Amino acid sequence: MNADTIPVAIINPDAPAESLEAKQPAIDNGVERYGKEGYFSRDYMNREWQRVWTQSWLIAGVTSDLVQIGDYFLFEICGESIIVTLTEDGVRAFYNVCTHRGSRLLSEERGNKRVFVCPFHSWSFKNDGSLRTITDEKTFKPEVIAHRPGLKSVHCEIHAGLIFINMCEGEAPPLIESLGLPEGYLEAYKIEDMKVVRHVRSEWESNWKVGVEAFYESYHLHAVHPETRGVMGDLNVQYDLYPNGASRMIVPLGQPSPRFQDQENVNEGLKAMLKDAGVDPEHFDGNAADVRRAIQMGKRERAERLGFDYDRFVDGQLSDSWATGIFPNVQIGCHPEAAFLMRFLPHETDPERFYYDTMTLLFPADDPDYCPPGWMGLPEGTDCTGAVRPDTEHYTKDEDPNLGLVLSQDATLMPVVQQGMRSRGFDGQLWGEQEQRLRHFHIELERRLAE
Repeated sequence: MNADTIPVAIINPDAPAESLEAKQPAIDNGVERYGKEGYFSRDYMNREWQRVWTQSWLIAGVTSDLVQIGDYFLFEICGESIIVTLTEDGVRAFYNVCTHRGSRLLSEERGNKRVFVCPFHSWSFKNDGSLRTITDEKTFKPEVIAHRPGLKSVHCEIHAGLIFINMCEGEAPPLIESLGLPEGYLEAYKIEDMKVVRHVRSEWESNWKVGVEAFYESYHLHAVHPETRGVMGDLNVQYDLYPNGASRMIVPLGQPSPRFQDQENVNEGLKAMLKDAGVDPEHFDGNAADVRRAIQMGKRERAERLGFDYDRFVDGQLSDSWATGIFPNVQIGCHPEAAFLMRFLPHETDPERFYYDTMTLLFPADDPDYCPPGWMGLPEGTDCTGAVRPDTEHYTKDEDPNLGLVLSQDATLMPVVQQGMRSRGFDGQLWGEQEQRLRHFHIELERRLAE
């Protein structure tokens, strides 16, 4: 293949090599066409559980959900339930199971408990995992309980306001090295200071990898989300690949797609983005080509007025979506004022279903016009003060999770893709350079499955 024929977009050609905005060196991941059995096979699903899900660092939640000693939340994946809690010694994680007879200890998704009491026989455990009481302890032979059976712990670490767990036995690999992202990349957004303003867990009808793949490229925007053509530079996207399956795409926002016919007038979508940035669209004196820069300037002016330090951000971080992928199942839409955390979680038993778990996090501000980017799809009337952590909303595959137009379009497409992949006429995916993050993801997935 002639490298000159491969489109390579660079958001800022003048970005210093050490800048987080700089285009990463190209990685040759080959041209192999992978099989499709991994999207339907229960055997493949079991291998993923044994070699990927239980051996990887997974984002269980965010630190802002654990404020007081005793605060906890449950992280559920493939039928496994893990308690993540704030103890006197920091954040810890334990399997949500009594070591006596295996009963689940906690059923409420989140709360505050310094003591976990088993609903079966009332054994109790401190929230640091240590055994507190055994009901009728004298009826046990001492040899049976001599080891003082506390809760079984799970590896747990914190990075950039995100809580990671790892279910592997023995020593876990270093978290920072496993993530593969450059130092300071996630830290700049101060996610630890953001508050969850909406949390939705909805069931989608496809394999979890179909979900990851749909959100790891912008190639489909013009077809599936035609309304984005007026506000997203889908052919100007910068793709970057990092170690261990991590990747990102910088999607320029506040500019029309090169596919869009009108490159001059400020359309309604661009006006909405200006308003999101604190710029009055009705008094904006410029054309479509000026909007992205106006968004950047507007956010800097607003940050100064609100007392935020935006010096740590380059201009592109203020306007664009730095859609950042962490292997195996995460994409984070990173913005200075908000983060959109997506987790693609496998179904317990069905390889052709998954859970799309999204958290919208907002950096709180005392300003009624300050809000997450409109594309994050918050329903009208959502409390964006961050004063109260909302309950997680759960939706089955037959219910509308009200995620906004763009995500609803994706949800509708997932089963169409899943069904089509089953056809005898489909032999496996053919990835172009706009889909290089997909190939990078599968290289890492296959490496893990082969271990």
